[in-house]
Amino acid sequence: MTDAVQEILSWYESDNPGVKTNLARMLYHGRLGGTGKLVILPVDQGFEHGPDRCFVPNPPAYDPRWHFQLAIEAGLSAFASPLGMLESGAATYAGQIPLILKVNSANLLYPKEGPKTQAVTSTVRDALRLGCTAVGLTIYPGSLKSYEMFETAREFVAAAKDVGLPTVIWSYPRGEDLTTEAETAVDICTYATQLAALLGAHIIKVKLPTRHVEARDVSELYKKGNVPIETLPDRIKLVMKAAFDGRRMVVFSGGSKKNDAEIFEEARAIKAGGGTGSIIGRNSFQREKSEALELLGKLIEVYKE
Repeated sequence: MTDAVQEILSWYESDNPGVKTNLARMLYHGRLGGTGKLVILPVDQGFEHGPDRCFVPNPPAYDPRWHFQLAIEAGLSAFASPLGMLESGAATYAGQIPLILKVNSANLLYPKEGPKTQAVTSTVRDALRLGCTAVGLTIYPGSLKSYEMFETAREFVAAAKDVGLPTVIWSYPRGEDLTTEAETAVDICTYATQLAALLGAHIIKVKLPTRHVEARDVSELYKKGNVPIETLPDRIKLVMKAAFDGRRMVVFSGGSKKNDAEIFEEARAIKAGGGTGSIIGRNSFQREKSEALELLGKLIEVYKE
């Protein structure tokens, strides 16, 4: 066991051997194995945004097996997706890539005036049946449905821990009083990170924080405390402080389509700020496989440097 992985596992003091074993499976898998860093492929966008928006740019990606193959050939840490996609390749690719079952989802056909929420679409039992290494789910801090989502998250975290599975929480601020700018404000991102950690998440997924500060009182606290937020590494460090002073793993969303230089620059900032890694979907699977493999290979090298 490497020092990096041993230290990470020591952070999860209350967890049983099953949870720690499955965390180690992800931390030792692929080209980043043993480094304490993670690069994960998430493919839940077909549910969230619709298949055509996601896969028309790269038609082979309509086939779930294409994503299994991409994650395996790229040497990634894990592959995360909703129930149906994992079921489509679970037997063929059994044991070749750690799987994360995404147990809730939203969709763009839901009325825009409705409260921001997600539907539960699978169970911890499904995760065990498919041989998954973890379960994942989304919460929307700021939504009128957020308290219900917190309660759902806590139930899943507890049920997963009971059977030896860790939980990844996508913590995305979104709600009736939050503007688009506020959703990625640095103080809102740190709040979202802390909420996921307090709910018992083993791995937290958040968006990259901007230098915008939404709350005036927090802005004053930053100024009085000389808290730097001008650079992305500074803001990543602040997010990691909210993750129990860096004692929880945090992976950062790849977000909307970017060019290669931006992706690598963000990864260097994540690494410099002490983040655990990247969870990158559309920026990889909307490319031809050879291009996607090249991108992911270079991204992994950033974390290995």
